[in-house]
Amino acid sequence: MNKDKIAIIGLGYVGLPLARLFATKYDVVGFDINQNRIDELSQGNDFTLEVDSDTLKSVLKTDFNDENGLYFTANLDDLKTCNYYIITVPTPIDKNNRPDLTPLYKSSETVAQVLKKGDIVIYESTVYPGVTEDECVPVLEKISGLKFNKDFYAGYSPERINPGDKLHTVDKILKVTAGSTPEIGKKVDGLYASVITAGTHLAPTIKVAEAAKVIENSQRDINIAFVNELAKIFNLMNIDTNSVLEAAGTKWNFLPFKPGLVGGHCIGVDPYYLAQKAQEVGYHPEIILAGRRVNDSMGQYVASEVVKLMVQKDIRIKNSKILILGITFKENCPDVRNTRVVDVIKQLNSYGTDITIYDPWANPEEVYHEYGLKTTQELPSNNFDAVVLTVAHKEFLNKDLNTLINKDGVLYDVKGILKDKVDGRL
Repeated sequence: MNKDKIAIIGLGYVGLPLARLFATKYDVVGFDINQNRIDELSQGNDFTLEVDSDTLKSVLKTDFNDENGLYFTANLDDLKTCNYYIITVPTPIDKNNRPDLTPLYKSSETVAQVLKKGDIVIYESTVYPGVTEDECVPVLEKISGLKFNKDFYAGYSPERINPGDKLHTVDKILKVTAGSTPEIGKKVDGLYASVITAGTHLAPTIKVAEAAKVIENSQRDINIAFVNELAKIFNLMNIDTNSVLEAAGTKWNFLPFKPGLVGGHCIGVDPYYLAQKAQEVGYHPEIILAGRRVNDSMGQYVASEVVKLMVQKDIRIKNSKILILGITFKENCPDVRNTRVVDVIKQLNSYGTDITIYDPWANPEEVYHEYGLKTTQELPSNNFDAVVLTVAHKEFLNKDLNTLINKDGVLYDVKGILKDKVDGRL
């Protein structure tokens, strides 16, 4: 039996798969402040669909004192016997696109209340370089009364979870690790290496690991912004963007990015973290912010293209019936965090249209709570003036979407996946 006992703080898309994985070899306590989430997981059910019921139940502990396995709790006292604390809370941005570290501060305060000499606190949340040691550690020191790198230590191992991806699961994605001292770095690396079959990469410092994570998604964001801009140019020239990318993709080193709406908890957020830190140290990041501006404009662009096509077909815009197919931030996944489909909807609503949102994956209550939008999980049978496919859910791929559209209506394909004839695509 491994003597180490691990606490996972935050049981969302990142924390739960990690807790389940560690529980195959360690005694693990999964902690979340949401009691409803704890009750759900304790029954072996995961609404995020990241861990299936059988897999989750296979590691559940029926008794807190069992040697190995996973125990879910919202009780802070249950964390006192742990010596590793892994924090996996979200790092969002506010309405002004500035980093919001509140979840990190709150979770650090929680851990600090049970921190003991010799304990190691590891952060997985995506942040700008310096957050772990300059922002989180002082919170741990202040509340615990312990001294950093003398009484307790810190580590950083950025999450690389891809929600909805059943191929690249947490154990199959190489893990970057780091520690607050060389010795602690080796301990943190060894902990992850014991369960990550893809291997680990020990970075020399926590700041290096933080920087590596934040540029991963910033790089993707910039590349997607480039092809989004190409899509706008080629649409004006009546050239099919997908055909262009397919032709260019025959070169061995051409990067296969596609245009689209850039949302979610990582790509649409992380560049703002890097930009914020860059500005703090006196540098204005032009390319990073330019890429963000392009990608943030795509919802409005899609809506304007749909309206333009409707006008060309003499469809009255006000009170026209439009069906939006998909509201999650990506396909085959219930995650609606930071979905940019809402930008398309907002812009279409500004024209006075009557919008129906159909998504078989999204929880209607969650969507309404997050965005104040009503959705349905049942495919409407009404005839629509326009149908806009915004998410490539598998349920949409083999349907004849033209049967949903009035004669001379508009079918617009944001994802570029429909084989049928469409009126427009991104």
